[in-house]
Amino acid sequence: MRVMTIFGTRPEAIKMATLVQNLNKTPGIEHFCCVTGQHRQMLDQILETFEILPDDDLRLMAQDQTLSNLMSAAVAGISKVIVQRSPDWILVQGDTTTAFAGALAAFYNRVKIGHVEAGLRTGNLASPWPEEGNRKLISALANLHFAPTTIASENLLRENVAQDQIHITGNTVVDALQFVAKSLSTNSDLQSKIASQFPYLDGRRIILVTGHRRENFQQGGLTNMCNGLKQIAARGDVQVIYPVHLNPNVREQVKSLLSDVPNIRLVEPLDYQSFVYLLSKCHFVVTDSGGIQEEAPALAKPVLVTRDTTERPEAIAAGTARLVGTGHTELVRYAHLLLDSQHDYTSMATAANPFGDGEASTRIIDILLANAG
Repeated sequence: MRVMTIFGTRPEAIKMATLVQNLNKTPGIEHFCCVTGQHRQMLDQILETFEILPDDDLRLMAQDQTLSNLMSAAVAGISKVIVQRSPDWILVQGDTTTAFAGALAAFYNRVKIGHVEAGLRTGNLASPWPEEGNRKLISALANLHFAPTTIASENLLRENVAQDQIHITGNTVVDALQFVAKSLSTNSDLQSKIASQFPYLDGRRIILVTGHRRENFQQGGLTNMCNGLKQIAARGDVQVIYPVHLNPNVREQVKSLLSDVPNIRLVEPLDYQSFVYLLSKCHFVVTDSGGIQEEAPALAKPVLVTRDTTERPEAIAAGTARLVGTGHTELVRYAHLLLDSQHDYTSMATAANPFGDGEASTRIIDILLANAG
């Protein structure tokens, strides 16, 4: 069986990493890895961490490129690779432009499609944008849907996806997180090396922040989050650490609002090992990211989600995450609650992670082998 994985951004790379590793060593599978380079530097960090050497690199990242330009270049580039490699299956992950382009290119070339992390929905095409649309479009084309949870599976069934095409696997991000956490816990030299990157940690509770969603920096949510962080940092008993996304639209807003604010430290994007280290040390997370809603509970860290909707309602239902909206009032209120109420903090930190057990990649490969005909 010839299997091609396609990804292009840091989140995709993290969630495909253990799958790529396992495909490379599975008897009966010839695996090819194609990356688009949609996120160049941030993608390369993950490739290095997991020792992944792509077979094909389209190097598509360009400054201020539009979604339509990226999409057209990705479909054309991936199609050329498909013709060269002749895969039986193409695996795409999640909801990025790369994922949709990979699915569309596979469809145009009559190659079967497996969708990793299938079935996530908010029900609102504008939030997150354009990811919600990408998810639905990929689902319309895919032959196998690897749903991380029962809720994701039920979403697909409501959209009339055939039940025998849907498989609940857990989320591959838990596989990746466990892999890195184990490497940190068993390698004291590595742990010391990473700890040396953060000499400014002084024992105060850490609030780890990420924020980069397109709809947030376009519609004021990012500004509101930054204003909320100022109020939280003014307590003086916390350290807010914000690895700032490389998107220039994000960097400009964040730096204009938070540079030189006491108790807030803006840092460059972290490699994944360093991110997992900091995640393990933080008190809680503030984010508009989807993946961190899955990663943080695996390390017993509460998550405040700076969005109005989430395609991961399992986290909300389980109590590991809370939607605080795109204003700043609820963010500040719940941050203070997590800092001042041990009961509220413990109830979120000890809630069960609904996103899997670290064996998603193995399950996906077993399902592919069962569909080899």
